[in-house]
Amino acid sequence: MATFAVILPAAGKSTRFASENDFAPGGQSSNSQKKPFVELSGRAIWLRAAELFANRDDVVQTIIVIAPDDIEWFKEKFRPNLAFMDIEIVAGGAERADSVRNGLDQVRADVDFVAVHDAARPLLVGEWIDAVFQAAEKSGAAILAMPLTSTIKRVSEDSSIVETVPRQGLWAAQTPQVFARQLLLDAFEKQGNMQATDEAQLVENMGHAVSVIEGWPMNFKITTAADLQMAKVVVGALPKKTLRALHPFADEEPRFL
Repeated sequence: MATFAVILPAAGKSTRFASENDFAPGGQSSNSQKKPFVELSGRAIWLRAAELFANRDDVVQTIIVIAPDDIEWFKEKFRPNLAFMDIEIVAGGAERADSVRNGLDQVRADVDFVAVHDAARPLLVGEWIDAVFQAAEKSGAAILAMPLTSTIKRVSEDSSIVETVPRQGLWAAQTPQVFARQLLLDAFEKQGNMQATDEAQLVENMGHAVSVIEGWPMNFKITTAADLQMAKVVVGALPKKTLRALHPFADEEPRFL
């Protein structure tokens, strides 16, 4: 059985999310108001994301990457959860890529694959994890994504439409993004000055194909207060074993593209 490590980036400042909510004294957002740490129906968002992986037999290492200033608060706040799920804490960097790289540096050498999953993306179940893990085993690199269905507009800085962009072949990337461990290490080594917005872009930059697995629309990242409100509705409808009843292609198997 292939083994997987999971990295959960949670070191962002959550500036947009905090700006839509209350602030701590002094005008700064508190640790608990950062989006991965906010409660979603009784459990922290990051915890809902982490437990999807920590309970799997093929996941042998789970790492959460936290902003250095948040680490001591995080350890105290979530001590029982960290101990129960055997989650390792790593200090994050200035950018997402720096944080993921810091987590990758702590992945054990005997691990076959590394999955990166947003700590603020809690609306997922095992069926889709199974699909993207299996695809990564076959091709070395795989992500979840959804095809764009809305009309896409390119907009200028003055909020005017510049052009309508054909949506054929355009997909919105999600996580988990899963890669052979050495492949991801090589991709970071060859990053150079590239400001990649996800790990798949780094692997693409090497010329390595990345398989795309169609996920489901509700696997969204909680970025705004409105996202959190939507998540509160969706989380109550999450099935315990399968997403088939909620998936738009309910009679089909997940598609490997």
